[in-house]
Amino acid sequence: MSRNLTDLLYLVTIVTFIVALRFLSSPRRARLGNLVGAGGMLLAIVVTLAQDDVEGYGLIAAGMAIGAVVGVVGARMVKMTAMPQMVALFNGVGGGAAALIAFAEFHNLAPEPGRVGADETVSIVLSALIGSVSFAGSLVAFGKLQELVSGRPIVYAGQKLVNAALLAGALALGVVLLAGPEQQGLLVALIVAALAFGVLFVLPIGGADMPVVISLLNACTGLAASATGFVLHNTVLIVSGALVGASGTLLTLLMGRAMNRSVANVLFGAFGAVPAAAAAAEQDGRTVRATTAEDVAVMLAYARRVVFVPGYGLAVAQAQHDVRTLAELLEQKGVDVKYGIHPVAGRMPGHMNVLLAEANVPYDQLYEMEEINPELPQTDVAVILGANDVVNPAALNDPASPIYGMPIIQVDRAASVVVVKRSLSPGFAGIDNPLFYEPNTAMLFADAKQALESISTAVKSV
Repeated sequence: MSRNLTDLLYLVTIVTFIVALRFLSSPRRARLGNLVGAGGMLLAIVVTLAQDDVEGYGLIAAGMAIGAVVGVVGARMVKMTAMPQMVALFNGVGGGAAALIAFAEFHNLAPEPGRVGADETVSIVLSALIGSVSFAGSLVAFGKLQELVSGRPIVYAGQKLVNAALLAGALALGVVLLAGPEQQGLLVALIVAALAFGVLFVLPIGGADMPVVISLLNACTGLAASATGFVLHNTVLIVSGALVGASGTLLTLLMGRAMNRSVANVLFGAFGAVPAAAAAAEQDGRTVRATTAEDVAVMLAYARRVVFVPGYGLAVAQAQHDVRTLAELLEQKGVDVKYGIHPVAGRMPGHMNVLLAEANVPYDQLYEMEEINPELPQTDVAVILGANDVVNPAALNDPASPIYGMPIIQVDRAASVVVVKRSLSPGFAGIDNPLFYEPNTAMLFADAKQALESISTAVKSV
């Protein structure tokens, strides 16, 4: 295939990626955006395989077949509760692939002194360094989300010094490689140091901050892919990696802003290291008011406006279809139903939006935090479905709270609050929630799916 035709088709691919990102900004066009992006990637693969210098089609076909099977199985069989883990894992694989390509290219060029130019060495070092950090960090994030590793921050004495030393060592090895010695051992040592840094970098970050970490590591994978594009002289990789890096960085900053915390505080603050004692409320003489599904059904059926606030508990229970069923029953009785979505609810950016979209909840009923908060004083019942920290009023009222200053969905301003939760255990932040003890709050202790099914049954008879 001629170079001009290749560049033209690569340009078409780049345009499809940009259009896909634009479509993904709207829930109504997100599915189309995914299809456009997938089509662009297919075109990029076909154009790349059509190049004259491509060899080993058998191995390429085998790799594509394995990847296709893993992708299809992951897309069709992984539950929504495990989607954040899958995103973290696939993101890590992308970073690892970038590091492996950098090493393979260096291996091919380094045996003959002088074949690795300064520009190629910079790209190889960046790709290997950033890709390795993203790979190792994403695996730890996967482990925390999958509860294979404790979700609490894992800290130890001298942790920051060790991390700084590892990062400085990896950078020093990169500088040595740039200085001239084309030794594969130096690149291997750099990759090992970067892998160790990636693990130790994510271990001290608590489960409450995993959405931000996933977003940041996604940006790192994009940068590693872009650097790999320079290594391979591939325009599509350069541009697509830059798009991922830029969008991931922007999302990371927006997520930090949603929690009123700097990215540095998220990464180095060891947030949630000390869990609050569940017995603290009892010692203070506070009590909760338990309720039943039948009582909740009466409250909802005679309400004028109901706001559902979903959280990770809804995803765990796979109850998204049940909340939609209940909402439809209430709408038949003339109730105005809305959903309040906090930007960091769940375990990945947009988790709740995707979850509710899977159940075909109308998009115009989904309200972001800034949109739903003004509606809550006029709301008769706010129903909390497995959310915790994102509705904790301590973020507004308690300067001593570790989440003080974090914007929340202010459900306590509603006339009545119903919290559907299995227990009084704290959320990812590891702190008690005073909302549970407010006089206008009723606790329905049950699995979200079971609770919603029981409430729906009771609503039909009201």
